[in-house]
Amino acid sequence: MELSEIREQINTVDEQLLALFLQRMELSEAVAAYKNEHHLPILNKQREREILSKVTEQSGDKERYAYHLFSTLLELSRSRQAELISAPTRVAAQVKASLAAGSEVFPQTGLVACQGVEGANSQVACDRIVPRGNIVYVKNFEAVFSAVESGLCRFGVVPIENSSNGSVRAIYDLIQRKKFSIVRSTRLCIRHELLALPGVKMDDITEIYSHEQAIGQCSKFLTGLNGVRVIPCDNTAAAAKMVSESGSRHAAAISSHPCAALYGLEMVRDDIQDSDNNYTRFICITKDPVIYAGANRISLIIACDNKPGALYDILSKLAALGINMTKLESCPVTGRNFEFIFFLELEASVHEPGVLPMLEELERSCESFQFLGSYAEV
Repeated sequence: MELSEIREQINTVDEQLLALFLQRMELSEAVAAYKNEHHLPILNKQREREILSKVTEQSGDKERYAYHLFSTLLELSRSRQAELISAPTRVAAQVKASLAAGSEVFPQTGLVACQGVEGANSQVACDRIVPRGNIVYVKNFEAVFSAVESGLCRFGVVPIENSSNGSVRAIYDLIQRKKFSIVRSTRLCIRHELLALPGVKMDDITEIYSHEQAIGQCSKFLTGLNGVRVIPCDNTAAAAKMVSESGSRHAAAISSHPCAALYGLEMVRDDIQDSDNNYTRFICITKDPVIYAGANRISLIIACDNKPGALYDILSKLAALGINMTKLESCPVTGRNFEFIFFLELEASVHEPGVLPMLEELERSCESFQFLGSYAEV
């Protein structure tokens, strides 16, 4: 046959497939109505296993393709049923309350907890997120969460990941232990410089101070130094302040250009970071869940059964709705050996059709589920 003839036959088969698919989805809606009336769960694993087993047996050497097709069909069917089932979930109640607590405009003022001192990158992120906010500097990241959790501060801003050095693990540990909601995020282009007292040369330096993330982002430069101690400290601005106050002509700090002027230091080297495309992402947290206008990202923590295909089952729910997952981070469960949870970030709005039912289905099917917030990135 000619290619045009083959394609014509494919078109005919596609029309038949579409008609049968729509018929199947209508039957799924009838199933949802029955389950709703009789208070039955959406997922019937035994039924799905029977269908997939039969498909595998009848598909010959194309069984893996048929298995994938019908797995997708079953996922779409469950997604549609989830939209129609009215069983209450915690995430639906949380989203409803968050939307009611929000407003059209994100607040421009308020007390903001920030780790570090004046000149820290977190301070720059604070100014971007809450332009007229009153910053309260605290010693460490846990103190930021505690200030928000206790009600001392309305907002808290912390770094969560860097494009060169990966996730800030301390933040992920706190995410598991603290109660909060993410209401905003932002990205900053980070430029590191080696700063020291005026007149200090590179050969004079025997010790360099900075935050461990900045140290990691300048690892190639630091590895090439001989006889120089690298000493972690609270943050890059604190490192600059420490060098300034020490008066030592053998000490330097990896910090930012604004910190040089702020603490009376001079730039010794400005080509020290591993990548020019160096961005750090910050999140803004609040005590109570709030969703403001324009929110188009969702963050979750989930845990699934430790068995083959468990994570795929979760991700297939996103694929069924065409939702883009921008981050998937596995985190060890604090206090447990070899157990992991997953931190997900999605490009989606709770106002989009099917998104809230999808979140409800995740809550029902996951071993544990935590909705961290829906927010916009600025």
